[in-house]
Amino acid sequence: MINALTIDVEDYYNLLHRHQLKRSFPPTEAVVKNTYRLMEHFTAYNVHGTFFVLGEVAEAFPQLIRDIAAAGHELGVHGYSHRQVFNLTPESFRQEIGKAKTLIEDITGTKVQGHRAPIFSITPQTDWALEVLAEAGFRYDSSIFPIKRRGYGWPGFPLNIHKIKLDNRFTIIEAPLSTITVLGKKIPVCGGGYLRHLPLAFTRWAMRRIQQERPVILYMHPYEIEITSKSLDTSGVNRAAALRTLLFHTLQKKNRHTVEGKLIRLLNEFSFAPLNQVIDSVINKQI
Repeated sequence: MINALTIDVEDYYNLLHRHQLKRSFPPTEAVVKNTYRLMEHFTAYNVHGTFFVLGEVAEAFPQLIRDIAAAGHELGVHGYSHRQVFNLTPESFRQEIGKAKTLIEDITGTKVQGHRAPIFSITPQTDWALEVLAEAGFRYDSSIFPIKRRGYGWPGFPLNIHKIKLDNRFTIIEAPLSTITVLGKKIPVCGGGYLRHLPLAFTRWAMRRIQQERPVILYMHPYEIEITSKSLDTSGVNRAAALRTLLFHTLQKKNRHTVEGKLIRLLNEFSFAPLNQVIDSVINKQI
C-alpha cells in the first residue's frame, strides 16, 4: 500500500500573530528553512509528496516554490491567507483559492490539481466550497476530517477516496484525512498535533491498521520540526489575550523535538507518494 505524504506549507509566526494577536504579520524565513529541511529528508529516502502551499508564502518566497517543483513534488493550494472557509462567502473563497492557484501556477508553469482548506474547514455547513473548487478547476480536495471536533469535522463522511457528483454538474474527488476507530470512537491520527503528541508506536500501529483498507494520508507542517523559536511580542494587547497567546505557543511547541525522528522512522518503514498519484491508484481500481 502506497500512502500519501502531504505538507501544509505555512509560516507559524505569520499565523500566530494573525489568529492569536489579530495582527498583520508577513511570512518569515522560518518557513523556508524548515521546508528545505523536510525536503532533505525526503530526498534521502527518495520520497516525493504533495505540498499544499499558502498563497502568501508563495508570493513572499517564489524560489522555494520553484525548488519544491524542481525536486519532483506535487504542489497544491492551501488558501491564500489561511482564512477558514466558514469565515468566507462563496465569492471571497473563490478569490482566495483563485489568487493562490494562479500564483503557484505562474511560478512553476504547472497546473495545480489539489486543494486543502486551512484547519480542515470544509464541513457540512460549508459544503458549497466543493462546488466552488470544482468550478475553479481543482480536480481534488483533501480538507475533510470524517470526525466531530471543535471547529472542524464532518461526522459520517465516507473514509475512502472517492468522486463526488455536485449539484452544479461538476465532479470533484475528495481524499479525507485519516482516522481510526478505537473502542467504538473514531479518532484522528497521522498528522499535525496528533503526530507530535501520540507515541510513534501508536502512529505506526494506526497506519498499518488503516492500510488494510485504504491508503494513509499523512500530513504535517514545516514548523513542527522547528525546536527553537522566536520570543513573542505581546505588547499592545490586553493581559488576557497575551496569556492566551503564550499558552497556545507553549502547547504548539510541546513535543516538537520528537517529530523529526518520528518522520524519519515513518519514511524508512512505509511507502509514500504525492497525493495525486495515490488518488489515481485508488480511482483507477474503482473504474
